[in-house]
Amino acid sequence: MTPLSDQQRQLVFDYCLGLASDREAAEAQKLLSWDEEAIELHSALQQTLAPLDSVELEACPDDLVERLFLRLREAGQQGPAVNRLEELLAAEQSSARTIKIPSWRNWSEVVTAAAAVFLFISILFPSVGFMRQRYAKSRCGTQLAGIYEGYRNYTSDHDGLLPAVAMTPGAPWWKVGYQGQENYSNTRQIWLLVKNGYVEPDRFLCSGRREPHKVSYDGFKIQNFNDFPSRIYIHFSVPVACPASDSRDLTQKRVLMADRNPLSEGLPSDLSQLCSLPLGEKLMRANSGNHRNRGQNVLLYDGSVEFTRERHTSLSEDDVYVLQGMCCGTEVRGCELPSCDTDIFLAP
Repeated sequence: MTPLSDQQRQLVFDYCLGLASDREAAEAQKLLSWDEEAIELHSALQQTLAPLDSVELEACPDDLVERLFLRLREAGQQGPAVNRLEELLAAEQSSARTIKIPSWRNWSEVVTAAAAVFLFISILFPSVGFMRQRYAKSRCGTQLAGIYEGYRNYTSDHDGLLPAVAMTPGAPWWKVGYQGQENYSNTRQIWLLVKNGYVEPDRFLCSGRREPHKVSYDGFKIQNFNDFPSRIYIHFSVPVACPASDSRDLTQKRVLMADRNPLSEGLPSDLSQLCSLPLGEKLMRANSGNHRNRGQNVLLYDGSVEFTRERHTSLSEDDVYVLQGMCCGTEVRGCELPSCDTDIFLAP
């Protein structure tokens, strides 16, 4: 049997401490399914860290987090030495880092060090992580507010009408990224905000979402696209319009946009495939993946932003992520439409 490489040991170590990305976690699980040395190393790490499971952690109170960031913002305005604080906080939030360790003389040293590091993280980092989540949630709300400003400017220049394209009822709204002449995805209408310069494309990338690879619009020639380049370049979902509706302005009490629908995570990435997504209990209850499934920001037609841990807003009890009548066992085909204006369905 070939000994584990340093890279494979690093992978197992990161996986055990929860530092691996989704892709790395999948690789680690595959390795642990057959390699005895990897299994032994993983078991040793787990046994060493097991006593830490008894450490009880308390969440940092919401008001303390808000006061802390208020103090940080105030400090950022008080002198040249700290006037880049907001920029640094934003940079820290947007940069995904993976902790790496150097080569060790003995992997027993790694196990011993892991216990100390993990104890430190377990005690001190939950509050920091909580603050980062709150900050990401706040930044996401600010992004949505910026998108709303683009909507307002667009409607001001177009007789009060929201951006729209001619859609054939039953068109595949899930095909985000299709660049042909046919208006398929329901994101083509908001792409007009980008293409016509009303909203910067980066605003559609939620700061709270963790992607395996950094997503950026650098190098894209916006005018060459009829839609977002692909689904990974838009982290928000917009309503699929009811064919019977004639509402095209900002005067309605409705949902304009929200963090990405959890259904979109199971849609095909290959636009030539057929969409067939069965709804299970997990999908029927899941929050958006943008904020680690803890809730979602929702942008309303009046420009206000709500963060809700439920899948509905203060406007109604309607689940914004599925159509009325959908239930466990329903198969989503990607061409369904709401039957009325009160049936809010955000996609993709």
